[in-house]
Amino acid sequence: MIELTELNDPSIAEPEIKKIEQEISRLLSQYSNNNSPSLEQLWKMMDSVWDELGCDNQKIEIEKINQFYQHPVWTLNGLFIEKDEASLLNRQLICDWIGKHEAEIKTIIDYGAGMGSLAKLITMNFPNLSINLYEPYPSQIVVARLSSYSNIHFVNQLNDQLYDCLISTDVLEHIPDPLPFLAEMIDHVRPDGYLIIANCFYPVIKCHLPCTFHLRYTFDVFTRIMGLKKIENLSENYIDVYQKTKNVTFNWRLIRFLEKKSQVLYRFIEIIRTLYHQAKY
Repeated sequence: MIELTELNDPSIAEPEIKKIEQEISRLLSQYSNNNSPSLEQLWKMMDSVWDELGCDNQKIEIEKINQFYQHPVWTLNGLFIEKDEASLLNRQLICDWIGKHEAEIKTIIDYGAGMGSLAKLITMNFPNLSINLYEPYPSQIVVARLSSYSNIHFVNQLNDQLYDCLISTDVLEHIPDPLPFLAEMIDHVRPDGYLIIANCFYPVIKCHLPCTFHLRYTFDVFTRIMGLKKIENLSENYIDVYQKTKNVTFNWRLIRFLEKKSQVLYRFIEIIRTLYHQAKY
């Protein structure tokens, strides 16, 4: 059940809260019979906002994309994730893994942290950890909700700090050119540090960009040549844990060459898949 009263905070101007509540209520009334939307209904709401703002996942316009990621539908998404059973399980799996490595991990950065739900769970279990949230579009509501956690801090840019662990869940599929962002993530983890990464390179919603889908087959090729070693999977091929084995100088000529090969491979696989289904049915 989505409770809009959770948005109320005395530090946020009432007109701003009302504006967000009204937009969320509008979406819920159109796509859900109550305040308990299914995941599929939530995706429909997100797609409708994408279309209303004139976004196009084939022709990226940054201004429209920025408007989309600042829209109240992402607040709704955050409220949904906090109660969704699958999301709760994934957060718990990450938290449990961090607990097993608490002796090695003192600093964490959550790259694209959303509502900060994972950071809250981690800090409730391990209050001595320092957690930075790198979130380009933090809403006033999110900042206010996390203001009481003294060890959680928002950062709007990555400085020279090296973290013991970086977490990135459902980020790279939203980025038109994800490999430089992956490189940036790796650069901000210390040698022998960890990266916990979950990607969804599938067209479940329109803001998952088709130009990233080839990475569903080859993502680990790029992590290896960028100095990472996969050490564990936490959730049925969704959440992967990598260790940064060494500092490497990224060979962008090779990376871009392999990226083109990956894109060609993806198109070939999709053609074969389509022909197979046509022949089967």
